[in-house]
Amino acid sequence: MNAAKLMKFIKDKKVQFVDFRFTDFHGKFHHITVPSGEVDAEYLSEGKNFDGSSIPGWRSIEDSDMVLMPDLSTAVIDPFVDEPTVILVCNVFEPNGKPYNRCPRSIAAAAMDYLRKTGIGDGAIFGPEPEFFIFDSVQWSTEMQDTGYKIHSEEGAWSSGMELDGFNSGHRPGVKGGYFPSPPVDSFVDIRNEMCLKMRNFGVIAEVHHHEVATAGQCEIGSRGGPIVQRGDQNQFLKYVVHNVAHQFGKTATFMPKPLQGDNGNGMHVHQSISKKGKNIFQGNKYGGLSQEALWYIGGIMKHSRALNALTNASTNSYRRLMPGFEAPTKLAYSARNRSASIRIPHSSAKARRVETRFPDPAANPYLCFAGLMLAGLDGIKNKIDPGPPSDFNLYHTFRGGDGKIQKIGELAGSLADALDELDKDRKFLTASGVFPDDCLDSYIRLKREEVMRFRASPQPIEFEMYYSC
Repeated sequence: MNAAKLMKFIKDKKVQFVDFRFTDFHGKFHHITVPSGEVDAEYLSEGKNFDGSSIPGWRSIEDSDMVLMPDLSTAVIDPFVDEPTVILVCNVFEPNGKPYNRCPRSIAAAAMDYLRKTGIGDGAIFGPEPEFFIFDSVQWSTEMQDTGYKIHSEEGAWSSGMELDGFNSGHRPGVKGGYFPSPPVDSFVDIRNEMCLKMRNFGVIAEVHHHEVATAGQCEIGSRGGPIVQRGDQNQFLKYVVHNVAHQFGKTATFMPKPLQGDNGNGMHVHQSISKKGKNIFQGNKYGGLSQEALWYIGGIMKHSRALNALTNASTNSYRRLMPGFEAPTKLAYSARNRSASIRIPHSSAKARRVETRFPDPAANPYLCFAGLMLAGLDGIKNKIDPGPPSDFNLYHTFRGGDGKIQKIGELAGSLADALDELDKDRKFLTASGVFPDDCLDSYIRLKREEVMRFRASPQPIEFEMYYSC
């Protein structure tokens, strides 16, 4: 869509407002809304100015002017507002017309340019699977004298009494019992149906939806994969739809990696494949039906996984999920069908051959997550990094090799602090390509270390249980 076609679309649909959207370092959608009468072709070509100093990790106040440059191909009517409104997803630019080197969407686009420059491929398909919870309500407090949280869920395994307005259905999934009984135990079918229908407005095509393993409303909507930038946009819109539809139903949804103690957390498995001239280069005759390039790609992700954790598991809460025994894989291993491995080769047709990275979670910025994973994989292909033998055994159990010795398997980072240290040390696979400038990573690391310090300085409720009497 060019500017003339967009202006005609605005006129034909009687659009009243144009909403400019962009994504910050944290992966949060931001927006600024302009009356449609103020927008013309020149306005669209020049972009919308905004204050970059108010966005965490971006600009200082003395150098705060930035510009939102809309991608006109992303134009879509927002189904959640009363007045007809067109959403335009934007890249962030400097006032001098150059792309801003900390704009996540621009970084994802640069990663695709780099893929083409390597000659390894000219296309990449990414398919994330973000999980989420739907609660009835949630409360939290972080005051000096009162720190804690309370989750209300009629579907929670703990809700055996008259929880909500005197209603008690008596049907609810137990702990780790949510995958996936039929209604009324799964009480969110209508909500997920509505989410899938609303997602179509944004080009997000749902392929399946279901209750997930955890109690209290854990859900997943599987959607069609696509190119990195487009799929990053769609991941943002998927979350936008989930949050808003839940709100319309009088519920609240969260993609927080580990909101419940003692049950599974929210992951975001990411399926990946590389193509060249229309052919999937991951298709082959080696282990799991993969090519040698695909195995090297896996080797690159395994080599850089602890640094990648800073992008793929970008919250302190992420490491509550990466615990053995709750399905989230912590071991640096790959396998066909083995879901305890951090990288899996799903059963698929030869044309759809791909690798699935299972440790990411939806707290990640999707553009940075996808770009980081691909650059690690490409480093593996360029340097022919051997991933070693596959691990076709339950990695949550001790495994002894043929010599009787316990097989040692590497592990992911144990905390966000560790992951940031690893990213600081092992950044060349991101910076050598020019996709992630050092300045960008330095700022990202500083921002995330502030989160770590805030967490470390705050007593946790469980610490009172463990240490109050010491």
